[in-house]
Amino acid sequence: MELIFLGTGAGRPVKERNVSAIALQISQSRNFWLFDCGEGTQHQLMRTAYKLSRLDNVFITHMHGDHTFGLPGLLSSRAFLGGEEPLQLFGPQGIREWVETALKLTATRITYDIHIQEIEEGVIFENEYYAVEAAKLNHRIESFGYRVTEKPRVGRLKAELLSAMGVVSGPMCGKLKNGEDIVLPDGRTVKAAEVTEPAVPGRVVTILGDTSPCDNALLISRDADILVHEATFNASLPEKALEYGHSTTLHAAETAQRAGAKQLILTHFSTRYSAEDLPPLVDEAKSIFPFTAAAYDMMVMPIRRTKPE
Repeated sequence: MELIFLGTGAGRPVKERNVSAIALQISQSRNFWLFDCGEGTQHQLMRTAYKLSRLDNVFITHMHGDHTFGLPGLLSSRAFLGGEEPLQLFGPQGIREWVETALKLTATRITYDIHIQEIEEGVIFENEYYAVEAAKLNHRIESFGYRVTEKPRVGRLKAELLSAMGVVSGPMCGKLKNGEDIVLPDGRTVKAAEVTEPAVPGRVVTILGDTSPCDNALLISRDADILVHEATFNASLPEKALEYGHSTTLHAAETAQRAGAKQLILTHFSTRYSAEDLPPLVDEAKSIFPFTAAAYDMMVMPIRRTKPE
């Protein structure tokens, strides 16, 4: 499970930084998800090992162009590149009209089904392995944050202990793995809890859209393994940040600290900041939350599991 930052800038692309897009590679397959799709996102994807045909889900935080202008072209290219499996697209009100109008007016032929869901707050996606929760943030237009929660993995059976008990692999082990107690032929009861290692906790990734500080940002960031938070402006510009519905480095750090996140990744930097300006921005955030890093285009961030206690 890993994040790849395809674009880390705000407003418009610059030579060293594209606009917003983040890929999330999921554990159980070679497929990936996409969060936002600014102009040029598909070009950035060409620099990775990810294939558009393996894109499952797209989550749009809000309708501003630096988060959406790359979407019609990416959907078109997915068809050209042999994508046949259905794609799910989640986003705020207006995402359906935007996509359907763009594809219609350009006579773009899509060879796969696109399921578009205009979201409200709450759990918007769930499968066997993951759940995704959306929450409204505080921006100039409707903007969402997404919390991706990996479900816990069942602990392994204690093979040596089972062997000593005379339990061999087969249906009995299957029942124990499912949490069911079993009775052996000699009448002994084997309790699943006693022969199973602790469950492996799932990982939590929170990706916020554009926002100024708000309660919902705290809510969906609670105890996140990684919190991706915009830091459009440095600490000297709080009034400007709030005027435009954005955050400073210190706002992001305060949210991470209050939410109990394990790691903070800053992104969505104003075009006024160059690559050389990023270390001072990180230092500002670290004054409040030490576990902070700045995202840069094509940065890969592994998301490691927390070992059970």
